[in-house]
Amino acid sequence: MDIAQLTIISIAIGLVALLYSSVGHAGASGYIATMTLCGFATAFIKPTALILNILVACIGAFQFWRAGHFSWNLFWPFAVLSVPAAFVGGYLHLPAPIFKTLVGVVLLFSAFRLLFRRGDPEKISPPARPTAMAVGAGIGLLSGLTGTGGGIFLTPLLLFRRWARTRSAAAVSALFILVNSIAGLFGYFTSGQPIPSFAWVLAVAAVIGGTVGSYLGSQRYPVRVISLLLAAVLIIAGSKLIFTR
Repeated sequence: MDIAQLTIISIAIGLVALLYSSVGHAGASGYIATMTLCGFATAFIKPTALILNILVACIGAFQFWRAGHFSWNLFWPFAVLSVPAAFVGGYLHLPAPIFKTLVGVVLLFSAFRLLFRRGDPEKISPPARPTAMAVGAGIGLLSGLTGTGGGIFLTPLLLFRRWARTRSAAAVSALFILVNSIAGLFGYFTSGQPIPSFAWVLAVAAVIGGTVGSYLGSQRYPVRVISLLLAAVLIIAGSKLIFTR
């Protein structure tokens, strides 16, 4: 890869990080789509996406926590079983085009619902802990299998079920993505796979984009803007899963 190619993909990675981090996500599905379009080898895409995810999710979790939107009581029931499930998913290497298509359809459906969503509900009702733990385990497995942190599944679920308000959902998803990405990467390491050297170059662009995006999302953007950005993120992620192999 020459300097011009590396510069172009770094800019693209930075823009993906900015968009995703503004809604509490870390951008794994966007990184995967970008690297796929640029012709990266499949074996290198998943670990690179997880590394970038960890860095951006760490920034996003801090920004949303600092702005006062994080709820530990909402977070931990979803996270407690998701971490071992993400480890299992990260260890597995399954060719699953039907699985990816189904997940992509779910994400696109969620995106179009968000397009017609108007602000936060007046009343929210967090789920029972057994429900949250079961949901977290399922999302954790999905995150490990797909090389994402699971936020693309958790955030719309929190909003549609009225379990959280928009910024609280983004804050919880950011930390959820962080712990599951770490578990998924550890599972990947356990399977004996290498980490590509160019991942650390792309990390610089992701950190810059993630810092700007998470600041805007946690403190500047109105709720409606965040919902529309989240819909855009889900459309990108869903389209990637359906149309790329």
